[in-house]
Amino acid sequence: MSVQTIKQEMMKMTQSELSHIIQLAQQIKQISATATFSVGQEVFVVQKTKKTPGIIEKMNPKKAVVRMNYGSRGVVPVSVPYSMMEAA
Repeated sequence: MSVQTIKQEMMKMTQSELSHIIQLAQQIKQISATATFSVGQEVFVVQKTKKTPGIIEKMNPKKAVVRMNYGSRGVVPVSVPYSMMEAA
């Protein structure tokens, strides 16, 4: 099924059906992200203008705790959404 076909079908849906689709899509994104990453994995935390390397210390349902080196502040654990991470 193509993205265009999905768009056309979604235009025909009710508010309730669209809300259900949104919830399902968010669950799929969350499952996909947690399946992609693992504790101890090296990742990049992607921001608008930079990529900061780090290592995943802990994985929570919506965010991971990533140990990142911030130069003068040293190594700091930061809670990062999976959507901002990519594998190194």
